[in-house]
Amino acid sequence: MKHLKWFFGLLLLIVAIVAIFTVLDVNAQTRLTLYLLISFLLAMFRISKGPTAADRAVATDIVGILVIGFCAILAFYTQKSWYMDIAIAWALQSFIAILALAKFLEGKKFDA
Repeated sequence: MKHLKWFFGLLLLIVAIVAIFTVLDVNAQTRLTLYLLISFLLAMFRISKGPTAADRAVATDIVGILVIGFCAILAFYTQKSWYMDIAIAWALQSFIAILALAKFLEGKKFDA
């Protein structure tokens, strides 16, 4: 039963990607946004159903990377440079948060 769920999930993902490539007549910005949205939904699924805390931490880091990708797409298509400033700030904050979470998961205390 487990393999059947994985198979249907993979089949649904392949159908979604093929639909974005061929069936939908959309521009590149919409296509990239759809890819990031599908990745975001998969990462949110991993955060909610992750079997271990490490899986949830990795998925949280992926969500941070996807937010940076959204900011990059917005910066490119709107020609506003402050989206890249948000992306850089988000990357730094995400890096520090993941380091803190990794240290917490190892059971070490935070230095004051």
